[in-house]
Amino acid sequence: MMDNIFPKIHKEGYKFLAISIIFTLAVLLFSNFFGIIFILITIWVYYFFRDPDRISINDDNYLVSPADGLITQISEEVGPADLNLEKNTFTRISIFMNVFNCHVNRTPVGGKIQEIFYKPGKFLNASLDKASEENERNYYKLTTTKGEEIIIVQIAGLIARRIVCEVNKDQSLKQGERIGMIRFGSRVDLYFKNKTILAKPGQNVFAGESLLAKE
Repeated sequence: MMDNIFPKIHKEGYKFLAISIIFTLAVLLFSNFFGIIFILITIWVYYFFRDPDRISINDDNYLVSPADGLITQISEEVGPADLNLEKNTFTRISIFMNVFNCHVNRTPVGGKIQEIFYKPGKFLNASLDKASEENERNYYKLTTTKGEEIIIVQIAGLIARRIVCEVNKDQSLKQGERIGMIRFGSRVDLYFKNKTILAKPGQNVFAGESLLAKE
């Protein structure tokens, strides 16, 4: 019960929470009204950086969601040109994270990180389709325990200004393990092949737990 009310937070959040508390205390010295507003902002900062534990299905026949948020698109697309995969066709699931979602991202399946590639870019609204080609983003190419290729893309949004990567090339991961986060509104794209889709556009999903596809 207490973990739901006071969840642990991601290490990225401590600095922002401290800044928000300091500003709130300073504002309260001059105005109770604006102080209350800053208290609400501080509460939001705390919950934005929440990092709850998740329980994955622990079955690599399934892909779990890499992010909390809303599925905005499921489509057949060519692979990311930044990874030289534009000649291959993948199923792409796009998940939009608003500023109230948990922003910690997780691996959808067990495997080994073969490549990590960071691409600087713009900060368009992450819900726009062209954000996947123009915004700041970070790619993870994962080879699963079955030898399949999965691509996870963290895409910065209109407010987001930093993508945090917490894994390294050649690192082995279990399904649902944390790979990083994006600060303040963003999107995650998942590319894969030859699987049955279990999710649908408009569905709210949870990182590490919601099932997106299966063998």
